[in-house]
Amino acid sequence: MAVVRISGEDRDLDGPDDMTLLWALRDLAGLTGTKYGCGVGLCGACTVHVDGVAARSCMLTVAEVAGKEITTIEGLSPTGDHPVQAAWRELNVPQCGFCQAGQIMQAASLLAANPSPTDQEILTEMEGNVCRCGCYERIVAAVRLAATGS
Repeated sequence: MAVVRISGEDRDLDGPDDMTLLWALRDLAGLTGTKYGCGVGLCGACTVHVDGVAARSCMLTVAEVAGKEITTIEGLSPTGDHPVQAAWRELNVPQCGFCQAGQIMQAASLLAANPSPTDQEILTEMEGNVCRCGCYERIVAAVRLAATGS
């Protein structure tokens, strides 16, 4: 069993140490906002923050994150008013919505590290997050809106 701080709350994750963080979040902590996409770290649907930095939860084990701060989409903003979430709503970014939690977590990590990214920096940071619906133009616009307010 590992103690992991998830969105500000210490949680006992009573599972095998080699269980992926993704499945521990979903199955042990009941936080289903983090999605399973490819399972090999290529699509970004499972992106969460580990100590404030975007990470693929399908590629980390519970043992690897013990003692670290994990933030999931549920914990990004209790009211859903993080600037990235607000921009997502304002620009109606999602179509099917499956990848959006990972996209938002990746964008929030980018803006925490670089509050004024260029369009190229947004594209570079977001390129590892796949959207099967092709919402890329709206995603970039939403990240820009969250960063600049326009």
